[in-house]
Amino acid sequence: MADRTGIQWTDATWNPIVGCSLTSPGCTNCYAMRMAARIEAMQPGSHYAGTTMPGKVGPVWTGKMALAPDHILTQPLRWRRPRTIFVNSMGDLFHEDVPDEWIDRVFAVMAMCPRHEFQVLTKRSDRMRAYVSEVRETWCKSGPPTPGSDRIYEAALAVTGEEWLPGTPSQWPLHNVWLGVSAEDQRRADERIPDLLATPAAIRFVSCEPLLGPIRLDRIEAWADKFDDCGGHPDPHWPLDTHDWTWLNALEGRYEAEARSPAGERLGDVDVGLLWDGGKLDLVIVGGENGPRPMHPDWARSLRDQCAATGTAFFFKQWGSWEPAVDRERADPDWRLDYRHKFGDAGATKWLNLAGGCGFHGERFHVMRRAGKARAGRLLDGREHNDLPRRISA
Repeated sequence: MADRTGIQWTDATWNPIVGCSLTSPGCTNCYAMRMAARIEAMQPGSHYAGTTMPGKVGPVWTGKMALAPDHILTQPLRWRRPRTIFVNSMGDLFHEDVPDEWIDRVFAVMAMCPRHEFQVLTKRSDRMRAYVSEVRETWCKSGPPTPGSDRIYEAALAVTGEEWLPGTPSQWPLHNVWLGVSAEDQRRADERIPDLLATPAAIRFVSCEPLLGPIRLDRIEAWADKFDDCGGHPDPHWPLDTHDWTWLNALEGRYEAEARSPAGERLGDVDVGLLWDGGKLDLVIVGGENGPRPMHPDWARSLRDQCAATGTAFFFKQWGSWEPAVDRERADPDWRLDYRHKFGDAGATKWLNLAGGCGFHGERFHVMRRAGKARAGRLLDGREHNDLPRRISA
């Protein structure tokens, strides 16, 4: 736990549960693995023991999960000044091996601290959706709870040893809890964001850090109906081999659809008869990796522009270890630079195109320079982006 933190979009961190396991490419250079190994070495016998093991290039999560001691679990109750608190920077609250009873205790503490704002971030979006939806059915709505009727009440009793009742009627989802998912590329955005938007939450956010590829948040889970089973498109005004594309716009919270010709020409909007009963994103956080994988500037710009078009809060956290050195299209339109000799040091520079490859002739070719986190900074096109969603009052 820390009453201050270097994470720019929060005030403090709180780790009631520690440990994790690798689940997607964004985990590869996780700072928390290194930190957990350091704590384990400095504090033998602590609850961090066994959460990491040596790997080929550094510590790796073992998958062991541990509940923190009571003095850490109850720390937010003793913080009197209101804070925005990032929950579980050293693990995943909704990891598949975390018992529901542990999660109940974490939510109980958050419920007992309405003065604080809690930010919960996960890669296990399906577990989060199932848990929050289930607790909604057992949350005490009014009057005294009965055994088994209110799991959060019972968890609060277990944590503090004292009876605690929410307001009448109590509110679920909790007004002071933000729920979010990590999405480092389009595949993970498609997998996790629909779960997030279908999860009851006061504020929903996505952390695109480390950003490893382009992401369209306004075009999640795009799929095409080719009408193979009915002989072609049913609309007589369009060619039979027309395809209807449908997707979820996570920034607007609605389904959108259009018809396209086989050549990709847009023919017009279509009504697919789908109703979206979930929410939308309130905040998008973007950051590059403190590690070997640079972030293409246009990936961050695209997310910034998508948010600007819909009025969604956008927070640019950092470039990470790499900064733009040359935007070939703007700085060298005539291809006069000697890239091989000037930027050939693989340790100091990397060549990156829009698709994420290192090909020299790819679209929007950039030379990225290893500068370190402090020097690279957090300016995107010359300015900071520090937008956060409006707080929800109690």
